[in-house]
Amino acid sequence: MIGGANPLASPLLGAPSPGGRRFATTASCVLDPSPPLATAAEPTAQSDSAPPPPRPDAPASPPPPPSSSSPRPLRASSQLSQWSRKRALRSGRRLGLASSASPVTKSSPPPKPPLPTAPPLLYDGAPPAWEDNDDDLCVAVGDASAGKVIYMVSDGTGWTAEHAVNAALGQFELCLVDRDCTVNTHLFSGIDDEDRLLEVIKQAAKEGALVLYTLADPSMAESAKKACDFWSVPYTDLLGPTVDAIASHIGVAPSGIPRSSPSRQGGHLTEDYFRRIDAIDFTIKLDDGAQPQNLSRADIVLIGVSRTGKTPLSIYLAQKGYKVANVPIVMGVDLPKHLFEVDHEKIFGLTINPVILQSIRKARAKALGFDGHQTNYAEIEHVKQELAHAKKIFSQIPNLPVIEVTGKAIEETAAVIVRIYHDRKQKCSMPRISKRY
Repeated sequence: MIGGANPLASPLLGAPSPGGRRFATTASCVLDPSPPLATAAEPTAQSDSAPPPPRPDAPASPPPPPSSSSPRPLRASSQLSQWSRKRALRSGRRLGLASSASPVTKSSPPPKPPLPTAPPLLYDGAPPAWEDNDDDLCVAVGDASAGKVIYMVSDGTGWTAEHAVNAALGQFELCLVDRDCTVNTHLFSGIDDEDRLLEVIKQAAKEGALVLYTLADPSMAESAKKACDFWSVPYTDLLGPTVDAIASHIGVAPSGIPRSSPSRQGGHLTEDYFRRIDAIDFTIKLDDGAQPQNLSRADIVLIGVSRTGKTPLSIYLAQKGYKVANVPIVMGVDLPKHLFEVDHEKIFGLTINPVILQSIRKARAKALGFDGHQTNYAEIEHVKQELAHAKKIFSQIPNLPVIEVTGKAIEETAAVIVRIYHDRKQKCSMPRISKRY
């Protein structure tokens, strides 16, 4: 028994899956590398309408043409075929041509041998490794370029699992960039019942995938562990060890309810949700120097020359609940006086390498249609002058942190800003981000 619900081995005993059962809506039907099932051969006994055997003195009749009525594979439904194509495109697999599929009619000629340049198919005629008659699985072909597969299973939105896996994959960037190894990740969110959990793990076993799960319910996590052990699927619990460590540290048992569960929120939207919505609305209204009279209401104020990433960085921080305003620094245009009335600990400067900024501005000018020919916007000398002018502005604001954004992702720059913001707010000497729950 897994979690006290269904027998663990029931999916392996050949019982057909319930009609209409499908995976979570966040993932399409997964390609099954096993070959399609074939119908049983017909017995060789003669029927009453069969012709009598030839007489000994009768002339020999020509041999009958070779029969092409070989066992026909079961065909997936059109909807499943569409799902398999979409899944193959997302995972980087190569779909087989229609001519490479098994023949459907009895009169079709035998298939021709593949050309030497054709991609190798996963199906090689070997006996099917999984004959459980599961109609929820798609029959498709692929090639070896599909790479390794990682399943991320969550009972909520899957945000924790997705970000944890992305951070871990960053440790293998050289391998992934050089194409020496390919990894395909698939997120299954909203897996809140045991039947769907078993289906996902069962399919992971068929695809040889690694299962990484964040399941807040201890019974669901135990079910996932037992199912992975039963089907020999490699797995890791991303959430359980951390929850157990915190529970042991504070001496309180965890609730076992997913953070996004309606039962946890009492059917109402939380205060944090409205705070983030308010921050996004505020940030959009104060984008690119708009409404400077409201700069004092901002939590963070970003200043810098054009194309240093002020707007996307502001939106990213707003989604975390910070009210952000950004003010552009333009040569010949005075900064709003309200900027110098704002608490200096809220202001952050952004700068960038001039060569990189020039390339970004050239792309921007080309997108706008003037290609930099009608303005000095993308000229290297003008870019250097603007950065030098911005540096003078930065020097006028005491203790202004200036962040170099060259080569940094928005998340990296945001992490630096948030850490400095909390250090100043908490008056901490050790760099950290503090938050009271």
